[in-house]
Amino acid sequence: MTDQAQNNGDMEQSFAELFEASYAGQGEPLNVGDKVSARIISIGADSVYFDTGTKIDGVGEKKDLLDAEGEFPHKEGDTMDLYVVSKTRSEIVLSRALAGAGGLEMLQSAKDSGLPVDGRVKETCKGGFSVEIMGRRAFCPVSQIDARFVENPEEYVGQTLPFLISKLEERGRNIVVTRRALLERERQAATEQFLASVNPGDELEGKVVRLTDFGAFVEIAPGLEGMVHVSELGFARIAKPDEAVSVGDVIRVKVLGVEPGKKPGQMKISLSRKQTMGDPWADVAGRLKDGDKATGKVVRLADFGAFVELMPGVDGLVHVSEMSYKKRVNKPGDMVAVGDEVAVVIKEIDPLKRRISLSMKDAEGDPWLEAAAKYAPGTQVSGTVEKRETFGIFVTLEPGITALLPKSRIAAAVDPKPFDKLQRGDSVTLLVEDLRAGERRIALSPLEVREDAKGEGGGGRESGEWKQYARPQKAAEKPMGLLGEMLAQAMKAKK
Repeated sequence: MTDQAQNNGDMEQSFAELFEASYAGQGEPLNVGDKVSARIISIGADSVYFDTGTKIDGVGEKKDLLDAEGEFPHKEGDTMDLYVVSKTRSEIVLSRALAGAGGLEMLQSAKDSGLPVDGRVKETCKGGFSVEIMGRRAFCPVSQIDARFVENPEEYVGQTLPFLISKLEERGRNIVVTRRALLERERQAATEQFLASVNPGDELEGKVVRLTDFGAFVEIAPGLEGMVHVSELGFARIAKPDEAVSVGDVIRVKVLGVEPGKKPGQMKISLSRKQTMGDPWADVAGRLKDGDKATGKVVRLADFGAFVELMPGVDGLVHVSEMSYKKRVNKPGDMVAVGDEVAVVIKEIDPLKRRISLSMKDAEGDPWLEAAAKYAPGTQVSGTVEKRETFGIFVTLEPGITALLPKSRIAAAVDPKPFDKLQRGDSVTLLVEDLRAGERRIALSPLEVREDAKGEGGGGRESGEWKQYARPQKAAEKPMGLLGEMLAQAMKAKK
């Protein structure tokens, strides 16, 4: 061998080595059906060129790369997830999926390689859908059109979707396709990528894709969903997820946990929206204080009271005893219902225990505060019969103020017969005989009483029956009717 030949051989060897070295670190060769994330190198009028991460660049027809709206919204440097639809020694053809008119060989190749094909859902039929694929009719079972339960098959009609060919027989006259298998394949790939990059405690964004009674499902990666329980949608107390979010909303969530699902390859991902928000109780001290009057929404009822939301995530309790001065409340549902807007007064705030005591009756005002001026003894008043008892008749003078016409005073009337006929709801005019505002008690008397019964007021012995209708009396207070006071004055005058 001459020196020149030897030199040429060395140069060819060096060039080959340099050529191979220039592709060092490139990815594994691609095959038809493989999915690849390809970076756009350049965009032509009809074609788009890609860096496939291998020795061979990729190319795709722009019309096969359009999105669902028929647009090509990408620019140089963007990355697209595409499929290898064909391959030569010098070129890799990429596409979103096989589409257009194609022969039987192309369909068979797509089936064998697991390559998606675009299909247009033409109509519903018995057990599934009629789908047009590459100019041929195919059948998709209803259970295979989606990875979730199909409630309304008609919503898929008219859509162009990617499918996998699961059966190809009788020279293309019997074609069965599935979209579910493709979605599950994509979900599995997304799950693997998710698990490799995300840990509990991480925050990310996702789109609300569906709502159930117990929570919202959020897509956090293509084909991969996590669930936000209704209790984790926010600090505000809600009954249903649609009170907090809507399908299509993009929300920020925190990953609480990841664990295997019931089926192989499935993952159960728990998310929280609430934990990405600030704690509303941290701001309570600056926004609310004891004695404030506020308006809130009733969010929950209990046997002992009603919980009222003062601001999102901050509830206070109105105890049943704090609901009204004007009527006796046996259970909260007699006064309010969930969803009602009510006025309250803040009685006490305990930020450490996250408790707020509220009063509805203080917000409406205590009618007994003005009773001394309005119902002095000797005042003629009109009221409505509330009920009859063995010891007398209860008469409502105004909302929250009920007085007693004792049985002994009815007997003292010049004509007691009309009082015996009084029924609930009847109007009656009487005299105030005794007022004890501190005990919330008023004793009434007929307008006309017999001469021999005058001065025997104060409710007589029947006044003791008030105990079950009035607040407990303090030990220091000594009840004394008009008759008792007159006797006391007489005894004092004798001395």
